[in-house]
Amino acid sequence: MANDQMLEQVSSKGGFIAALDQSGGSTPGALRLYGIPDDAYNGDAEMFKLMHEMRVRIMTAPAFSGDKVIAAILFEATMDGQAHGKPVPSFLWDDCGIVPFLKMDKGVEAEADGVSLMKPMPGLDALLERAIKLGVFGTKMRSVINLASQKGIAAIVAQQFEIAAQIDGHGLLPIIEPEVSIKSADKAAAEAILLAELTKALDAQPDGYKVMLKLTIPDVPDLYAPLMGHKRVTRVVALSGGYPQADACQRLAKNHGMIASFSRALTENLTHSMSDAEFNEALAKSIEAIYQASTVKV
Repeated sequence: MANDQMLEQVSSKGGFIAALDQSGGSTPGALRLYGIPDDAYNGDAEMFKLMHEMRVRIMTAPAFSGDKVIAAILFEATMDGQAHGKPVPSFLWDDCGIVPFLKMDKGVEAEADGVSLMKPMPGLDALLERAIKLGVFGTKMRSVINLASQKGIAAIVAQQFEIAAQIDGHGLLPIIEPEVSIKSADKAAAEAILLAELTKALDAQPDGYKVMLKLTIPDVPDLYAPLMGHKRVTRVVALSGGYPQADACQRLAKNHGMIASFSRALTENLTHSMSDAEFNEALAKSIEAIYQASTVKV
């Protein structure tokens, strides 16, 4: 079955996960970095159309294949779109050998207790059922940690696991992403608290339960190594969090067993004005650098 093949791939294959999931709040910034200014479009519909064209350009590039990119996280509108005349999730798996995931959160709340919890997700069950019909294998949801707040981090983890149980009930693999901001003055302390809270939450889950963890590259290399051997963790992946690609790769290479799930660090050298040959060459270089940091450790 395709799901068994997908699980095997995301659990053990060498490579990394591409995060192609910028949402409404982060899309203008992503387009600016791509060389498309704010005055080049009018309204959300045109903005998301341009963003979809960028993502399709990435997904249809020769280097974007399951050889090195084992999975891709999609924004809802990308999931609903097409690439080469096929639904994007089907195109990724059937044509590229890449496992499709869906970013299903609706953004984060204002900060309280040093963290930003996820906003309510009305209609989540319907969204998950639609994702399943389109061939999506799992989901991703993000919240943000700014301070080393025991209370706040405990609330983040509790919320993530509560919604993960709902996702698991649909037969999808949840990616839990409690991002520790790289700008946090308490980053190392926050990461130590997060490790303890994640461990407690994982220990409390029933047998057979599986999640993937998407975490900021820690200040202390291999801090999250204990989580990689946990029986309820499929894999631990890293977000770039705003680090430049070279810096993110250097940091990631010090964390054994951790692979990338980069967004900005994947696309930072890509611009709208590039010819297809230039674009494909730049993307191939980024994919190779991130693949090496994910698979060759120091």
